[in-house]
Amino acid sequence: MCLDRMMFAFAGVMILVSVLLTQFVHPGFFWFTVFIGANLLQSAFTGFCPAAIIMKKLGAKSGSAFQ
Repeated sequence: MCLDRMMFAFAGVMILVSVLLTQFVHPGFFWFTVFIGANLLQSAFTGFCPAAIIMKKLGAKSGSAFQ
């Protein structure tokens, strides 16, 4: 699995987790969902994503989005 697909999967899991936390734990976890969305938006324009850097250092094969 290339880095791009790993990032899509990671972002999807984090969004689902944050929605579940908001629903079942505390409404304040809404801000976690906002943070994830903001990070996705800025990485689309800048190409900078801390999670992608970590996954690349762990040996993920580079895709076309995060080089």
